[in-house]
Amino acid sequence: MIFSSLIKKKEELTTLPETATLQEALTVLENTGYRCVPVLDKSGHIFRGNIYKMHIYRHKSRNGDMSLPVTALLKNSTKFVSIKDSFFSVFFSIRDLPYIAVLDEHNQFYGILTHNRLLRMLAAGWNVNNGSYVLTVVAKDERGALMNAAKEITRFCQIVNVISLDPDHSSMKRILFTLPTDVDHERMEKIVRRLEKRGFEVPEIEDLHQGY
Repeated sequence: MIFSSLIKKKEELTTLPETATLQEALTVLENTGYRCVPVLDKSGHIFRGNIYKMHIYRHKSRNGDMSLPVTALLKNSTKFVSIKDSFFSVFFSIRDLPYIAVLDEHNQFYGILTHNRLLRMLAAGWNVNNGSYVLTVVAKDERGALMNAAKEITRFCQIVNVISLDPDHSSMKRILFTLPTDVDHERMEKIVRRLEKRGFEVPEIEDLHQGY
């Protein structure tokens, strides 16, 4: 389920009714600076799609009729998620969009989830403000590898955060461990030596002391 704190609710948004003309939509987009806004039905409850500034400009440059309703250039009409959807389904649905519409339990427009809010949440999960180093540990993609690597690290300190990556779908996993702020350089090196002794590779060490 999507965290409600991440959603920008309908009452906070600039939206357009489906009856608005392209000229009216362009005026709103130019005045607000948004590149697109949600379009709702006459009741203001049903999501119809998004209207993009670039599509209106293109239409206008071709001497298109600006008195047409926004529905003539609607995009992303099927790009929405439910407030009950899992985080992973939302994450992959929003990939190519500046935001994605969120519907409530009754399939009515609830608000939007923007790329920026999602990235801020991921950054918070990374715990860069509560960490000292991020160790990239390469391990075989097999049962118990993550547990074993974590076990070696927790001999020396707690683990603030863990992210497992598999960009190439290979037989090796890249696991990113964030160490807590009280871990100094000497202790970090001891952790790395211990991991390497146990057969893990540590190709990257990111120093979070340098600040973000």
